[in-house]
Amino acid sequence: MGNQQILMNEEALVAKNLSVITEQDFEDVVIKSDLPILVDFWAAWCGPCQMITPSLENIAQRYIDTLKVVKVNVDDSQTVAARYGIMSIPTLLLFKDGEVKETIVGALPQDKIEEKIKKHL
Repeated sequence: MGNQQILMNEEALVAKNLSVITEQDFEDVVIKSDLPILVDFWAAWCGPCQMITPSLENIAQRYIDTLKVVKVNVDDSQTVAARYGIMSIPTLLLFKDGEVKETIVGALPQDKIEEKIKKHL
């Protein structure tokens, strides 16, 4: 499978309201964000990661004015994943003012994810 087809497949897995960022973008997009930002550490081959994408899309839409939601592919951004101790995926980190405020590991239901992030918004 060529790189272009892999990229197209990866983009197909990423829903609207969610953008994929890279190690190069991480500082500007996440650490310097004015809004709290939920970072989904994921991979295209991860079934549970794909399972929570619709929930993350809903959360991104529901909190559009108070929260950003982005995805970081651990295969492409191994340095960032290692820096934050990502040992399994999906792992969601909620950043506020450049610091991790909440860690969510596993494919939790949308209401459980919202419950954990609401107190930081």
